[in-house]
Amino acid sequence: MAVRRFRNGRPRLLAPSRILKPTVRQTGGGRDREELVEAAREAIGLGSRTLTFASRLFDKTTREQAWLLYAWCRRGDEIADGQEFDTKHDDEEAAENVENAIRVLTRRALEGQPTADPAFDAFGQVAMEAGLTLQQADDVIEGFALDTAGWQPHSEADLMRYCYHVAGAVGVMLARIMDVPEDAEETLDRAFDLALAFKLADIARSVCDDDAADRCHLPLEWLAEADIPPGEHMKPVYRQQLVKLVARLVDLAEAYELSGRQATAELSFRQRWAILSAANIYMAIARKVREAGAAAWDHRISASFFERLGATFRGFMEALDAPLPADPPPYSRGQVLLAVRMAGPVAPIPMTPLRDEAARAAEEEL
Repeated sequence: MAVRRFRNGRPRLLAPSRILKPTVRQTGGGRDREELVEAAREAIGLGSRTLTFASRLFDKTTREQAWLLYAWCRRGDEIADGQEFDTKHDDEEAAENVENAIRVLTRRALEGQPTADPAFDAFGQVAMEAGLTLQQADDVIEGFALDTAGWQPHSEADLMRYCYHVAGAVGVMLARIMDVPEDAEETLDRAFDLALAFKLADIARSVCDDDAADRCHLPLEWLAEADIPPGEHMKPVYRQQLVKLVARLVDLAEAYELSGRQATAELSFRQRWAILSAANIYMAIARKVREAGAAAWDHRISASFFERLGATFRGFMEALDAPLPADPPPYSRGQVLLAVRMAGPVAPIPMTPLRDEAARAAEEEL
């Protein structure tokens, strides 16, 4: 509240303005839900043929909410890539500003405030409908921040931590969209596994594209073991060593995919069908990369329409039966989450003053 001082020096509080009023909370930033869904549908159509194809198998509510979530993820990734602000990885101040911009817009969306960006307003809409939280959003934004900074994992454990931020945390949010209870830890663990499988498969396919964008998601320890100097893995002289590293990625993705399929047992049939179809498509592409060997990056490997159709039919048949049991993957969700929290900022030391001894003694007498 404003304060005015008069000649006698005594302050006087002004009455609250009758003109300026606080912004009313409006889910989706006040935009029409159908408008947000249409914009999200266009975003996923441009961003991923696989996810577009598989998402159409969902029931209407799940499909639209998945599109709304994807729109926010894609927009954050675009901003982190520098497409919005021409951010350079060696400009720490600019990278920090980009991260803060994503966090501020996301927080405003969660608070029901307009953001002037349909993708962030879409996240506010789906967060309200599915009960998504700021902590879940912050975990994904941390992945955007790693990309903005041009971060590269040092170890396999670092790679898993990165995959959690950019995929595993999204997988958990998608599970919440599909009505998986927040205390269903086993199902959420398996959803995390499947999301990691998708990301590992995508990294295997995108090694060349990432290098063109001055990124590398292969752990430095893996490169050292293969005698590949950092930043030189795409050179022809190291192609055979790179083939082995990417095959290692695909093997890891397969382990997580087998475990992740267990999550579908708790879903409705159409949800199960969509998720299994997407898994079939992603892993088919990853195996094509592995089988192509040294020629894997001569062109971007993808799945044809008929290959996606076949994967969808297999997903339908698989959805009719319970998933087969699988061995646990190398890193559990709990282990990765521990690494994520340990890598985060240290909580500030509480500055609340200690109670006076006399006051404490008086309370004890009562």
